[in-house]
Amino acid sequence: MTDDVEGQVRTEELDPEREARRQLALAQIRQYPDPVLRMEARAVEEFDDDLHRLTARMQELMRDANGVGLAATQVGVLRRVFVFAPDDERVLVLVNPELSLRGKETDLDDEGCLSIQGVTVPVERSTAVRLEGFDEQGQPVGYDLEGMAARIAQHEFDHLDGKLMIDRTTPDARREAMAALRPRLVLR
Repeated sequence: MTDDVEGQVRTEELDPEREARRQLALAQIRQYPDPVLRMEARAVEEFDDDLHRLTARMQELMRDANGVGLAATQVGVLRRVFVFAPDDERVLVLVNPELSLRGKETDLDDEGCLSIQGVTVPVERSTAVRLEGFDEQGQPVGYDLEGMAARIAQHEFDHLDGKLMIDRTTPDARREAMAALRPRLVLR
């Protein structure tokens, strides 16, 4: 069964237990305007047990939150690591990723983010990218990605540089998103 993906979040009906797990996972993911989301992550220098624990936790949180990607900055860790699901079959870990090639063709599509709940905005991205880096064992990896997988990788890569989807959208969409995110004054 293939889930629909709206923005960066899978959209599907969840049973009450699954929804409870999703809410618990989201509570562990930093939410806008948390300042860590604007910070630049540092390169990983050691491929050790701490890194393995981090990537395992990130994969679990991403799945439980019903997302398709998660950067270390989103869990408050300033390291250049992200996990993502390029398809329904696998979750990939990228450590010290580099976007070595961005295709010239672009596409405008709505994106969402586990750190900006309830908001989707149109973002223009390259439709094909070459991503290189290391897996959690320190082995070199490279992926040629297209379509949704390329979009997800670029979104997560941006997180490592402190960039958010609201930074890459149109001025009108940004204004609407910011209005939706502004705390509401409740009068009683």
